[in-house]
Amino acid sequence: MSERPIARRLLAWYDRHGRKTLPWKSRRDPYRIWVSEIMLQQTQVATVIPYFKRFIARFPDLRALARARTDAVLHLWTGLGYYARARNLHRAAQTVVREHDGAFPRTFEAVADLPGIGRSTAGAILALAFGQRQPILDGNVKRVLARYHAIDTPLKQRATEERLWQLAEKHTPRKRVADYTQAIMDLGATLCTRAQAQCPHCPLRRTCRAFQLGAPQDYPVRTAVRRAPVKATRMLMIHDDRGRVLLQRRPPAGLWGGLWGFPECTDADARRWCHKTLGLDIRTGAPWPKLRHSFSHFHLDITPIPAQVMGGTDRAMENAEAVWYNVRRPDERGFSAPVKRLLEQLRTRDEPECSR
Repeated sequence: MSERPIARRLLAWYDRHGRKTLPWKSRRDPYRIWVSEIMLQQTQVATVIPYFKRFIARFPDLRALARARTDAVLHLWTGLGYYARARNLHRAAQTVVREHDGAFPRTFEAVADLPGIGRSTAGAILALAFGQRQPILDGNVKRVLARYHAIDTPLKQRATEERLWQLAEKHTPRKRVADYTQAIMDLGATLCTRAQAQCPHCPLRRTCRAFQLGAPQDYPVRTAVRRAPVKATRMLMIHDDRGRVLLQRRPPAGLWGGLWGFPECTDADARRWCHKTLGLDIRTGAPWPKLRHSFSHFHLDITPIPAQVMGGTDRAMENAEAVWYNVRRPDERGFSAPVKRLLEQLRTRDEPECSR
């Protein structure tokens, strides 16, 4: 069976312009490819590269990752976002050690059964690491195929998704599968981008239906964008008499699951809430300027409130998920981006700003 025209053109383009120097492409190591594919979910290559290098330097192989503490894994993920990816990566490594004797599985069913790995990611790992003929359908590939075939229905519709999978299967060649997989992802990331379709440089423009129609930016068809709601929270930056700040570990699931952060006050009276919830008496200072942190579906406005604990701190330490943290001697913990930013600001201040 001969390769299809889209594959031939993409491979010829990839040979000249493909991103062959990415750090996870130095060898076909399934562990490195797997880590990179998880990091690349919802995140651009330029952002991922330094995180990937630090992660591999600390956890050079699958067994090292499986042995790691969750806090150490989340610490290296701090700032990359979508922290469930890190927790699932850690759990999956432990599963591979326990159920596959530390060897990354080679069957689609076994790979897709690992935490945090869906159909497209499983296909990408098997194609890139082992050369298996597996179609993929990440965001870049969806956009390329939707434009190439001028698909006039929104991507989120189930029928559209099914059609795109059929097209992905149709276009995937039997030879040079790893190169083809990287090529179609590269095309979507560099030329056929969401912001701009650079059609004059595209190897597929002669047979691309959207280009023939003169309307590449009309594809993929967009659904109506709803205005993201705004939520608010108040973070208490509580210092003890040694200058340490109280941090709590968030629940394992949900927003910033498993990360460490400041207590979030749900009462208009922060002192009353702190006494009732944490067993601490505090005095509060003037709130710091608000921080806005944006997620995919909403914005979060954070009001940081400095505070000083009055009296002992023993009651706050009864919970093993709380710690008095020395900002000048940081250790390995996972933080959300805004909490990391606030901790860095605290580190530069000599005294907590609290009223007498």
